[in-house]
Amino acid sequence: MSKFLKKTMLTQVTRAISHFQLIEPGDKVVVGVSGGKDSNSLLYLMNLYRHRYLKKIPFELHAVHLDMGLGADLTPLRDFCQRLEIPLTVKSTDIGTILFDIRKESNPCSLCANLRRGALHSTVLELGFNKVALAHHLDDVVETFFMSLLFNGILKTFSPKTYLDRTNLTLIRPFVYITEAQVLELLPLENIPVIHNPCPANKHTKREEVKNLIANLAQQYPDIRQKFLTSMHNFDPKNLWPAKENDKGRWG
Repeated sequence: MSKFLKKTMLTQVTRAISHFQLIEPGDKVVVGVSGGKDSNSLLYLMNLYRHRYLKKIPFELHAVHLDMGLGADLTPLRDFCQRLEIPLTVKSTDIGTILFDIRKESNPCSLCANLRRGALHSTVLELGFNKVALAHHLDDVVETFFMSLLFNGILKTFSPKTYLDRTNLTLIRPFVYITEAQVLELLPLENIPVIHNPCPANKHTKREEVKNLIANLAQQYPDIRQKFLTSMHNFDPKNLWPAKENDKGRWG
């Protein structure tokens, strides 16, 4: 089972990298690792991909962890990176202090994401790398779509590949074809560690609400995630309404 699942997931990662041209020879790729299940699994599979295509698509791989100052034990992450022979940079930040001690944010997720994004990109630039691999999987794609629809009235989700012209960095998401269920199954089979998330807001977010909504939908429509993925590839703008002419598409 372990070998079959690992092969399937590596195939999905390879397919995503090929479909969206995520990695090119000579790239210097940082994997942003929180220590959680998704990012650690991404690091594991990116390492497998790198070794498989070492001659055809040679690239560097490095792990970066942002220490939020919340007291997380990083020993399992350090040991994991050492096992994979991947260098790890731990960047100390005061993000946790800013959010919970200084600003006392009751809904910190948006600000936290912005602060973490800025700290990660700065660290990647300091290291001299040009791409950042993020562990957003298919469930995240679907959840982001529903969050944009339900809370902002917009049909959108994130892209598998995004170029940031202000920093000259490219964000890549090699996990967009992989489901969260696959990640959960992979963890014990390949002895991938998971660091406890000490954030006080963990599991108390709008995203968690949407995750539960999709889980409920999946009970009635088990293939909802794969159908969503198919719709993303088969999207035709002609199937949606055009913008209204006089008020920039806003309903009033």
